[in-house]
Amino acid sequence: MAEYLTKDIRNIALMGHGSEGKTTLTEAMLYAAGHIDRMGKVEDGSTVTDFDQEEQKRGISISAAVAPVEWRDTKFNIIDVPGYFDFIGEALGPLKVADTCAIVVSGNGGLSVGAEKAWKFAEKEGVARMFIVNQMDKEHANFKKVLDELREKYGNSVVPLIIPIGYGAEFKGVVNVLENVAFEGAGKNQKEVPVPENLNDIIAGYVEEITEAAAETDDTLIEKYFEEGTLSNEEIVQGFLKGMAEGTIVPVVAVSATNGIGISSLFRVFKKYLNSPEKTPMEDVDGNKIECSDDSPFSAYVFKTISDPFVGKLSLVKVASGKLTPATSLYNANKESSEKSGGVFTMRGKKQTNVDVLHAGDIGALSKLQLTNTGDTLCEQSKKIKYPQIEYPEAGFSKAVYAAKQGEEDKVFGGLYKLQEEDPSIKIEKNTETNETVLSGQGEMHLEVISSKLLSKFGGTADLRDRRIPYRETITKTVSAQGRHKKQTGGHGQFGDVWIEYSPIGDTNIEFEFEDAVVGGAVPRNFIPSVEKGLRENIKKGVLAGYPMVGLHAKLYDGSYHPVDSSEMAFKTAARISYKKGCAEAGPVLLEPVMQVEVLIPSEYMGDIMGDISKRRGRIMGMNEVEGEQQVSAEVPMGEMAQYATDLRSMTQARGSYTAEFLRYEQVPNEVAQKVIESAEKDEEDED
Repeated sequence: MAEYLTKDIRNIALMGHGSEGKTTLTEAMLYAAGHIDRMGKVEDGSTVTDFDQEEQKRGISISAAVAPVEWRDTKFNIIDVPGYFDFIGEALGPLKVADTCAIVVSGNGGLSVGAEKAWKFAEKEGVARMFIVNQMDKEHANFKKVLDELREKYGNSVVPLIIPIGYGAEFKGVVNVLENVAFEGAGKNQKEVPVPENLNDIIAGYVEEITEAAAETDDTLIEKYFEEGTLSNEEIVQGFLKGMAEGTIVPVVAVSATNGIGISSLFRVFKKYLNSPEKTPMEDVDGNKIECSDDSPFSAYVFKTISDPFVGKLSLVKVASGKLTPATSLYNANKESSEKSGGVFTMRGKKQTNVDVLHAGDIGALSKLQLTNTGDTLCEQSKKIKYPQIEYPEAGFSKAVYAAKQGEEDKVFGGLYKLQEEDPSIKIEKNTETNETVLSGQGEMHLEVISSKLLSKFGGTADLRDRRIPYRETITKTVSAQGRHKKQTGGHGQFGDVWIEYSPIGDTNIEFEFEDAVVGGAVPRNFIPSVEKGLRENIKKGVLAGYPMVGLHAKLYDGSYHPVDSSEMAFKTAARISYKKGCAEAGPVLLEPVMQVEVLIPSEYMGDIMGDISKRRGRIMGMNEVEGEQQVSAEVPMGEMAQYATDLRSMTQARGSYTAEFLRYEQVPNEVAQKVIESAEKDEEDED
């Protein structure tokens, strides 16, 4: 691969809804540029960017993949981003390093939820946007209808740049509106043709729209436009480029990835109108723009990690400033440690090509970095730079994970942590209360894929189960109970006798209080700690369903002892007997964790969401508007939230999102408590 300077590089993230042709479009570009001899098919698992075993098996993109395309002395680093919402974490790294987000929509489907989400993410990151209307060869494709829909949603900043000649089966070419040139045919067979006369009026209207949008980017241009009613082509292009750089102009282009029509015109748009990295410098954590130039101190941003047990760890990077060579000294600013790489590469799908240098703005890969993870910054130790980390969405779908086979624990849990390096949008945590390892991700399919990768890459079979809810127990009445332990076995016997009063503290955040109220030596001082210890050991299992007891006050006030047979163990046993008897009579109740839930949705889904929360025994606590959407605040029992990520996606066509955090414990309603108790009894029988 040739060397490319910053001005000749374009970094483009292809985003949008699933199954709208992003991967096929990447194949079409690679084919048109002569990098592959024939186009692979997603359904056959033969494309360059869907190289993972899981992608080939499922026929969908799961991971972001880079595919450099070289065309007329320009390098387009195409990043093919998954469109399915379970893999939204894969979009966030590419958006940190892309200079343009190309949002792919279908010519016969129009604006989709995935496209809306891509727009939001790109807008949040300050990345320039364009729309690619793909599948123009499909039946019922309608460019004008899609364009109108985009403009209705996003305003007049959306302007048509490459329009189709014909729709559906009649789609045979495209017209570049700004340059007033037409082309028919696909790829290398594309040839220039006269602009169809029936499009002249349409083109004139579009040129007027582009002229207005270009004029609005500059005070001088807008003054001239008001005075003269027109701008020169050079001035229009000047304003257009400025608008693209600032994100105030969003061009729309028509193509068909399947038959290759419009691909060469798309390349021309990439080369002539999209930002080069020097126009979109990255900002460090302090908000300083770091000049994207070979002459600047070296820095690079790790936007993705590939973990492979055979190849090792590959870190995909964008050279944000300076140059990267195999001899470049690497310092990880996040880990405050030097790193040593096994080599510098470019990646086209899974194919690695060694390179001698990557110039500022280029994208490549480093192998065998030991400490470096996704979101880390590599730089010179003497000139430290640190870029912001990636903020992943809340992992809202959780399962408890176990090794399916005894002896595979290391493979399963070691493999999971390796996969977390590759996909930081998953979360792994040990719940000490339920003694489970909990794996959380973006949805059911996300965890299924992680489980499959675990087996194929690391040979570990995971058993995913519903996580246990960390219920607790408490008492509601004050009672006194005797615990008497007497045993004669020949020689010294065992004797301990206690009277303990059990009462609710009234605050379940306090686990346990012990009060020594013994007078007159009824229980000798040296045995009182044993009574407390016996109680503390036993409150770990409540009397209803075996969940930890909380909010319990125990007052030891009387008892008796034997001068020979009493011992610490005897009094611990007596305490256990008293605890079980007393708490069983003290109105024991089950407590459940309640979550503070914040749901963000478009207003049209308010009724469905509020009704659903009520069905989950939730309470609506408030509503307010946040950035044009409705935020619903609610308190919902954790036990009712297991499938909420999936259900919310279904109810809102994936437009809704939520966060949840523990709030407090509350008493479980009787009918629910009975089911939990019966389930606990059944589990205990199964264990026996």
